[in-house]
Amino acid sequence: MDFALSKEHEMARALFSEFAQNEVKPLAQEVDETEVFPRETATKMGKLGFLGIPVPKEYGGQGCDVLTYAMCVEELSKVCGTTGVIVSAHTSLCVDPILTYGTEEQKQKYVVPLAKGEKLGAFGLTEPGAGTDAQGQQTKAVLDGDEYVLNGSKIFITNGKEADIYVIFAITGVQEDAKGRKKKLISAFIVEKGTPGFTFGTKEKKMGIRGSSTYELIFTDCRIPKENMLGKEGKGFGIAMHTLDGGRIGIAAQALGLAEGALESTIAYVKERKQFGRAIGAFQNTQFQLADMATKVKAAQLLVYRAARAKETQKVYSEEAAMAKLYA
Repeated sequence: MDFALSKEHEMARALFSEFAQNEVKPLAQEVDETEVFPRETATKMGKLGFLGIPVPKEYGGQGCDVLTYAMCVEELSKVCGTTGVIVSAHTSLCVDPILTYGTEEQKQKYVVPLAKGEKLGAFGLTEPGAGTDAQGQQTKAVLDGDEYVLNGSKIFITNGKEADIYVIFAITGVQEDAKGRKKKLISAFIVEKGTPGFTFGTKEKKMGIRGSSTYELIFTDCRIPKENMLGKEGKGFGIAMHTLDGGRIGIAAQALGLAEGALESTIAYVKERKQFGRAIGAFQNTQFQLADMATKVKAAQLLVYRAARAKETQKVYSEEAAMAKLYA
């Protein structure tokens, strides 16, 4: 499979790298140590179009492919994991499902400002007893007239308190199969910050990527307009699984960037550190370790790029996305 990058890809990478080195890297240590969300950086990325890279131009995006988006997350993550995951969660987990499953009205109302960087997005699936196991969740949405009443909570939500638009999953019913087994019917909803009954709980203390706003979302009799259901009622499980496939590509690109940044720092260090009268990079044992590191990083890059291409060309790309995330 040919992974030769086009001139457009190379130009895009150069733009992402320049922004990362000049705007993100100088603030990266402070962002992590203070655990403060880099709002100014997010605003700059929005103005440059970084928050709508794979979105069609008709919906306010740049009209680029998934590989270009993955390279953006990769380059940002080389210098700051926080900044990389802001773009990843926004694009893969909020913009993509609305673009894929939303009505034309929903796309115009939500995708356009998200892609233009005027709004920030987030995704709410995880609960204390349910992660990728969406059937384990407890959050419920009950239809009352022209509104759904949402009750429950979500945890570990990236972009948490800083986002403006959220894709949230909730149980809207129970279905019994021929054998009498009950299955929860899950639906997806678009929820806006500021909706009465929608509040924020605990801010998570993390070991890394600490500038990322990771919060608990709480819904108490939160009334959502019926037209804010994303896709059809009871079809939220499929939406969640498809969205997570795309999300794995974003997280794999983030992990790849972090590894590349670590490798670059290691190479610089072994050239400076001296023992026994010479740089430790001159020792064959060090060179062996660097060779292993570089090989693994390049293998990860190939898997990430393969997954990005698969999302563009294949209806199903679960395997490619999962492998890329696992290895990277």
